[in-house]
Amino acid sequence: MIEELLPPGVEHAEAFGDLASARLYPAEESAVAGAGPERRAEFATARHLARRALSRLEVAPAPLPAGPRRAPRWPAGVVGSITHCAGYRVAVVARRTVFASLGVDAEPNEPLPVTVLRRIATDRELAQVADLLVRRPEVRWDRLLFSVKESFYKACTPLAVRWPGYDRTDIVLDADGPAFTVRLLPGAPSCGTLEGRWLVRRGLVLTAVTRPA
Repeated sequence: MIEELLPPGVEHAEAFGDLASARLYPAEESAVAGAGPERRAEFATARHLARRALSRLEVAPAPLPAGPRRAPRWPAGVVGSITHCAGYRVAVVARRTVFASLGVDAEPNEPLPVTVLRRIATDRELAQVADLLVRRPEVRWDRLLFSVKESFYKACTPLAVRWPGYDRTDIVLDADGPAFTVRLLPGAPSCGTLEGRWLVRRGLVLTAVTRPA
C-alpha cells in the first residue's frame, strides 16, 4: 500500500499486524526494556520489516538500535524511516546517494483530539482543515495534517540543526490529489525542499515525505 506514495529508488516492507517470526538483536533490546508484550511485538516487527527492506538494497542484516529522538540508526550509506499504528507497520529505505532523507507515518483515519490539533496547527491550517472536513468528510483531514507533520519531522530531523517545531510548518493539502506542500514559516530552520504524498485506505492515513540527494 505504501508503495503508491514512494518514488523510484525507495524500497519498503509492510505488514498488517505483528509477525511471529520477528526477532530483535541484543543491541536493539534496550529500546524496549520494560515494555509490554504488544509494544515489544510491534517494535520487533518494524525492525524485521526494516531488515527485509534493506535486503532489497542488498544490505546485509544488522542491528538497528535506537538513536537520537528514538529514530533507528541506519547502516552507513542508507536513509530510512519506520512507522507503526494499530494494524499496520512499515519501513522504507533508500541509498543516501539517491535520497537525502525519508519520512513516513501511519495513523488511523479517525478524529484527532482537538487539544492536539490546536497545539500543532497554524490558524491557516485550522481553517483549511475545517473547510476540507465539510467538502470531503470521509477523510479525517485533522489526522492527515498531523500525519504530514510527523512524516516531515522524520525527514527533517537528519537535515536541520534543530527541529522547526510543529507550529512553524504550514501545510497545504490538496483535496483532489495525493500531493501536499510543506512551507516553513519565517525564522524556522530550513530542511530544504521536501516532497510529500498521502493516501487514505483500509481505515488508515498514510503519508510519505522524501528529499532527493
